Amino acid sequence: MKTFFKVLLCAIFIQLTACSDKTAQKNIAMYTQAWDDIINNGNLEAINGDNFDTNITLISSPENIVGIEDFKSYYSNFTTGFSDREFTIEDIFGDGNKLVKHWNFKGTNTGEFFGMPPTGKQINVSGVTLVKMKDGKILQEQDFMDNLEFMGQLGIDPFLNPTNVSLIRKLYDDFATGNIEAVGAAMDDKIVWNEAENFPLADGNPYIGFDAILQGVFARIGSEWDYWKLNDVALHEMTNNKILATGRYEAKYKKNGVEIDLQMAHLWTLKDGKIIAFQQYADTKGITDAMAK
Repeated sequence: MKTFFKVLLCAIFIQLTACSDKTAQKNIAMYTQAWDDIINNGNLEAINGDNFDTNITLISSPENIVGIEDFKSYYSNFTTGFSDREFTIEDIFGDGNKLVKHWNFKGTNTGEFFGMPPTGKQINVSGVTLVKMKDGKILQEQDFMDNLEFMGQLGIDPFLNPTNVSLIRKLYDDFATGNIEAVGAAMDDKIVWNEAENFPLADGNPYIGFDAILQGVFARIGSEWDYWKLNDVALHEMTNNKILATGRYEAKYKKNGVEIDLQMAHLWTLKDGKIIAFQQYADTKGITDAMAK
């Protein structure tokens, strides 16, 4: 009897192992084809509900990329940022719904990449990805690569954070369209905001938190000026998670109808994907003179 149960257990184990191997092989075939189509063919539409679970998650920092649309948006940076793309899966193996791949990516940075202008540099990087599958679809990915090497090949200071530029650019876009809610969402709860010395709104320095900024800065601009625009904004990434924005203020003062067109600079400090500090630099004399006319 004991022999019979041993044989039965062995048979069950062999059957389960065989099923797991078949599942892994099926997943590998599907996975390989999907990523060849996405990267090498530039077919972002392959990031869809047929190939990916609706809750597809890219484990990332400072926050995960979740959902098909956000996942597609993330990888669009690679398909538009690099030409001559060559994505090769050097090796891939798995156990049931868990896969491991060793990959290599080559390309030329001829397009904007996460908000950064093209460098024209060629890259050749390798890495490893841990993959989870579910019901024949890609559920989760986690990439491991030498980011310092990658940034170095692009000719970018590896100690800079390229996502900071994208975040500040979006902030100015949201401000221009009046999406104040999105502007506030980009800021840390305890952001420290300082207007330029002698600027009319510097009387509340430092403003702590978005509510204080909203009432002490944005609301007052809206009530005292017919319009307040930021033109010719250029972003300059600096070390220590700082972004310097330069440009011009164009505005019209309600009381006397006087218009201004003056230089300005904004220094932003970020941490973990949030703005934690702001310092304004402006032609305060030009503004106060316009208000006094």
